[in-house]
Parts: sequence; C-alpha cells; structure tokens
Amino acid sequence: MTTTTTSLRQDAQVIGLVGLAHGVSHFFHLILAPLFPWLKEAFALSYAELGLLMTVFFMVSGIGQALAGFIVDRIGARSVLFFGVVCFGVAALLLSIAQSYGQLLAGSMLAGLGNSVFHPADYTLLNKRVSVARLGHAFSVHGISGNLGWAAAPVFLTAMAGLFGWRGALLAAACIPFAVLLLLILHRDALRTDAVREAVAVPTHGAATDAHVLDFMRLPAVWMCFAFFVITAMALGGIQSFSSASLRALYGMSLAWATAGYTAYMLASAAGMVWGGFLAARTSRHERTIAVAFAAAALLAIVLASGAVSALLAVLLMGAIGFGAGVAGPSRDLMIRAAAPKNATGRVYGVVYSGLDIGLAGSPLLFGALMDASHPSWVFICIGLFQAFAIVTAVGVGTSTARNSVNVQAA
Repeated sequence: MTTTTTSLRQDAQVIGLVGLAHGVSHFFHLILAPLFPWLKEAFALSYAELGLLMTVFFMVSGIGQALAGFIVDRIGARSVLFFGVVCFGVAALLLSIAQSYGQLLAGSMLAGLGNSVFHPADYTLLNKRVSVARLGHAFSVHGISGNLGWAAAPVFLTAMAGLFGWRGALLAAACIPFAVLLLLILHRDALRTDAVREAVAVPTHGAATDAHVLDFMRLPAVWMCFAFFVITAMALGGIQSFSSASLRALYGMSLAWATAGYTAYMLASAAGMVWGGFLAARTSRHERTIAVAFAAAALLAIVLASGAVSALLAVLLMGAIGFGAGVAGPSRDLMIRAAAPKNATGRVYGVVYSGLDIGLAGSPLLFGALMDASHPSWVFICIGLFQAFAIVTAVGVGTSTARNSVNVQAA
C-alpha cells in the first residue's frame, strides 16, 4: 500500500509539473495575438505585419522542435525544459521594451526558440517518469493544460493591457515563466534526467543504432501525421490570431465579447479532450473519432462564417467548434503513437509536432491577408475547409497503420 501511494504521489507530481510547464508554453503561443489592437496602433502595423509576428514565432519553433528531440535524448529533458522556460521570460521582457517592429520580431523569435523544446521534453518526461497505468491520464492532463494556457492568455493580457497598457501586460506576463521556473527548480528531483537519459540514450538489445536513427522518416504514416498537424494547425492558427477580429467585423461585437468567443473555444476544447479520452480508450481506429469530430466542427465553422446568427449564438458556436476539436485531441495523440516505431517515439513526436509549428507559422499570413482584404467571413470558411482536409490525412494514417499491423501479424 505504501509503495502504491508513493508511486501515485510521484506520478501526480511529475504530471502536475509537466502540465504546468506545458500550460505556460501555450500561454506564450499567444503572447502577442491578444495585444494586436494595441500593437497595431502603437506601431502603425497592417494585419499582415501582425501576422508575421506569429509566423516567425512558429517558424523558429518548428525548426527547433524537429531538432529538440535529438537534444533531449542527448542531454536529458530537464535541462532542456528549463532552457525553454527561461527563453519565455526573457522574450516577454524584451517585447515589453520594444521600440520598433524589428524588436518585436526579435522577441517573437526568442519566444519561438523557447517553445521549440516543450513537446520533446514533456513527452520524454511523461513516458519515462510516469507509471504506464497512469500514462493515459498524463497525456490527458498535458493536453488540457495546454488548452487552459491558450484560454488564459487573451483574458490575462487584454485585462492587463486595459489597466496598464500593452507594455505593462507583457511585463506581467514575464513574471509567469520565472515563477514556474522557480517551482520546477524546487522540485527538480521529480524531473531528474539521469534515468531518462540512460533510458533513451542506451539502445536495448535489437534496437536501432545511431546509423539508423532516421529510419522512421521512411514511413509514409509519419509524413501523413506530419501533414495532419500542418493542416489542423492552419485552422487553429486562424482561431488564435484572427477569430476575434473576424467576429468583431462580422457581428459588430465588442473586444470583450470577441475575446469571450475565443475563450469559449479553448475552454470547450479542454472539456472535449476529457470526453475524447474516454472515446479513444474504446477503439483502436482513432481516425474515425477524428473524422466525426472534425466534420461537425467544420460544418459549424461554415455556419459561423455566414454571419446569420446572433452575437450570443456566435460565441456559443465558437465553443461548439472548440469542443469538436478537443474531442479529436486524445485520438490524435494515440494515432501518432500507434504509427511510431517503438524505438523512435521521441523523434517521431519531434518531427510530427514540428508540423504544428509550420501550420501555425503559415496561417497568420493567410488569415491576415484575408482581414486586410476585408473578407472576415473567409477566416471561418478557411478554418472549416482545413478541418475537412484534416479528415483525409487522419483516415490515411489510420488505414496505413492498420495495414502495417496486419502485415506484422501475418509475418
């Protein structure tokens, strides 16, 4: 009983610490987007220029994330995680004192560098430090904490900006990663990386050697997973960057109501992840759950694009779209795990999740151009189209994985 209690306490501690750090990383995805109205006026920027700030963040993060998995395997996850949190704090400080658009770009790039380490470091820690029986709960908390970070950012930043201006909001945001870093350091033993490093760096009998470290990149399912992330991230990027501006243009909403719509999306998405976890546990064909969830979300996005509903219903539709996206989340992660070779899970997650950053890098440019051209309805039309396209890639991944499983059993 004592051993079980100790194991539960240790698992809960690791899950909580990693989840908290992941929430900070998602908060910093939106370190600038909620402040666009203030930045646009302060620096006389176009929507496309504002979108570029998001693009450079995710470009740096995407490139870094593809490499970070190898670094985590080499030096351990804890040090890499600490580095990412420090980058966020310093980036927010630099952004708060920016005097030019170029300085905003530099701060955004530094934040992107910090963001690049989180998925490889987080998944390594969870896979190696949490009991197998609780790993599903760990992934669920990890996903939900990220969505809560997304939901908290616009509320926190717009409130702070309203009280203290956009520079004050960024200074306040800088305190968050430094406070979390202190907590992580105080509990660093729970995140020790010596055992992790040994587990991931020393090949087991029959495992692939360094000469074959990139063999996983030959698998079609890996690249279909990558494409899935790029496409779904394009839709998510539209929600994050310009859904509030589009809602204001389509429905004449106040900034507070438009922000509430985005918050409804993220909170409902977190709730959808909880339900999606139960659905994912009942099937091995995760692409089917993804297809149904995204089909519903895409249809609702098209309804929202019509501008034919009331402002209140538009906020509720944002929540419903988020719920559909959230339901697909656990099935998405399990779909990727099923497609990954056993000895390349970390590297697969690093490469596949870089697709998330690439999609989030490209989407602000697309959606910013649509807003500059005075086509706010097309923001939601494109979001719906991207969610529909994602269904095709998910079905492709599921079919390929099922076929490979049959071939292995036959052999």
